[in-house]
Amino acid sequence: MASTSTSKGGKTGGSGRDVTSELIYLTKALKAPALRDAAGRLAERARAEEWSHEEYLAACLQREVAARDSHGAEGRIRAARFPSRKSIEDFDFDHQRSIKRETLSHLGTLDFVAGKENVIFLGSPGTGKTHLATGLGIRACQAGHRVAFATAAQWVTRLAEAHQAGKLSDELTRLSRIPLIVVDEVGYIPFEPEAANLFFQFISGRYEHASVIVTSNKPFGRWGEVVAVIPFADPAPLVLDRVHGGPGVPEGGGPDPRPARGQPALLPWRRRPRSHPPLSHATQQDCRRR
Repeated sequence: MASTSTSKGGKTGGSGRDVTSELIYLTKALKAPALRDAAGRLAERARAEEWSHEEYLAACLQREVAARDSHGAEGRIRAARFPSRKSIEDFDFDHQRSIKRETLSHLGTLDFVAGKENVIFLGSPGTGKTHLATGLGIRACQAGHRVAFATAAQWVTRLAEAHQAGKLSDELTRLSRIPLIVVDEVGYIPFEPEAANLFFQFISGRYEHASVIVTSNKPFGRWGEVVAVIPFADPAPLVLDRVHGGPGVPEGGGPDPRPARGQPALLPWRRRPRSHPPLSHATQQDCRRR
């Protein structure tokens, strides 16, 4: 690389230009503060290691891209509204030996998000379900996915407010565009009929279009207790079908689990080709009626 001389005003090139001032102006115009901060240090290293111009340019751009990725991830994490910062790496596997490291590592690749599949964590309170759901959600934010986190009760309240304002359809459409939704604490508070209908529409709208992570303290066999029986149809099995994604098995096979006391069951359900037809429009309408 060409050498530069230093004057009182800053570094100058062979033509006498004030390169430092130019870099400050240009990086400001490009809104590239990381590039501005790194250019000088990388130039010194480039001269010392005899980089080519292309290598120096690539190094500068890599710093800016990395900084933007980091800032973007932080923005997505804030927008997701996680209850706390938890990572998969921080999970105490010694405390919860029922969860296999390799299974969680596989989920950490986020292939279930790419495949528009769902993940369900079942277990007693205090067993780490929310930690794992949050850790996967933050991992997704860092990978460039938008995520939204709330408890089941908070989601229903949000949908009810949109319904009362006459904007439920718009809200459901907007939420369907978020690649990953986390629904925490399903089963802690039973749903009233209207809330059950809203929750069904919420889950049904994401079916095979985007992913959901669900945490619950109840095994599948007791999910009917969460959703009150209503006229025309009971949405509980329909919601469960939507979360399962049709016929599926938990990783490792086996029947629907019943978590042992004090131990969560990790259920990364993988969809298989459905052996039954989708719900008819009339059935869906029945489930939405009060």
